[in-house]
Amino acid sequence: MATRPPPLDGIRVLDLSRILAGPWCTQNLADLGADVIKVERPGTGDDTRHWGPPYLKDPQGHDTAEAAYYLSANRNKRSLEADIATPAGAGLVRDLVAHCDILVENFKVGGLRKYGLDYESLRTINPRLIYCSVTGFGQDGPCAHLPGYDFMIQGLGGLMSITGERDDLPGGGPQKAGVAVTDIITGMYASVAILAALQERHRSGLGQHLDIALFDCHVAMLANQNSNYFTSGVAPARAGNAHQNVVPYQVFAASDGHLIVATGNESQYRAYCNAIGAPELGDDPRFATNKLRVTHRDELVPLLAGIMKQGRRDDWIARLEAAGVPCGPINNIAQAFAHPQAQARQLRREMPHPLGGTASVTASPLRFSASPVVYRSAPPLLGQHTAEILRDVLGRTAGQTNGAGGKTRS
Repeated sequence: MATRPPPLDGIRVLDLSRILAGPWCTQNLADLGADVIKVERPGTGDDTRHWGPPYLKDPQGHDTAEAAYYLSANRNKRSLEADIATPAGAGLVRDLVAHCDILVENFKVGGLRKYGLDYESLRTINPRLIYCSVTGFGQDGPCAHLPGYDFMIQGLGGLMSITGERDDLPGGGPQKAGVAVTDIITGMYASVAILAALQERHRSGLGQHLDIALFDCHVAMLANQNSNYFTSGVAPARAGNAHQNVVPYQVFAASDGHLIVATGNESQYRAYCNAIGAPELGDDPRFATNKLRVTHRDELVPLLAGIMKQGRRDDWIARLEAAGVPCGPINNIAQAFAHPQAQARQLRREMPHPLGGTASVTASPLRFSASPVVYRSAPPLLGQHTAEILRDVLGRTAGQTNGAGGKTRS
């Protein structure tokens, strides 16, 4: 099948966001072919450029100035230095808006109004502009004026109340997720909203303002746990590595390590019991259905745990896989990337980088048969494309900076 241009080829995005939620969204758009112009503060740029160590190494093994955190969310973008706090810098952004389809920002509510860069001001320049605001709490409500950070939202929004070991067991207590899941899911929701707004623009010919809040996205992400609360009236509690609604669906200790067993239906449960040499537990009327197994969790799980402890991890995995029971090891990240499936799917990509020689990035999980994701360029150096953008988008020469700052790199 012939390869077609990527889905967002011809779409231009002005990215005024930094840290993770906004950049995660715009990286998605860039992967899909959009021309993403990342507007950064002269001299410092995105905060995450300095969130290290670790840093990207140069070919001699020395640290560069590019932090690993920054590299995770900024590939396929072009960097332009501009100080939007100055009239010239704000004017430059307004000039660019006339040539853009989408703007993404994550300033505090109302923070861009004083520069004339709020939605109401910019829609007069470009009525087709899709303007996406990513904030902690949204554009209204009693907390709208407050800043929002992933960690605090994980606590406020309920995730930490259901993450971690049970309170009655050693190690119990509040626990955050190991990655900034609120930022990531907010970036994903923002991506979906922008794509939907693009489709709506095909009908109306007009842009609109998208109000995407970390708090809203975080609460929505709790999915079945919210429904558990709605239907029972009881707030779910931490369950460690067990599932609130399915048994057995948890981590078990083997004699030499740990493995995950995830039985999702009755046939898998009975296959599991047969595979571990305990068919009687599959026939036991106390455990005949998932509802009964959840009810009698405290009776069943110790019986299973005692059996699992007697075998070796990889032996159990081989037996369970042969029986069609979902299971697997608990890998660290290095082991995950070394897994044959990760290798086959090319989940680690190498991209040329002006300082590091190459930079490793994680592949996009979006796969298209005819218009695939593109890997055009590594995360840019600060201001790397300033002159190029001024020339290509605004038709200005090197001497006509009009608000662009910092040293231009080619």
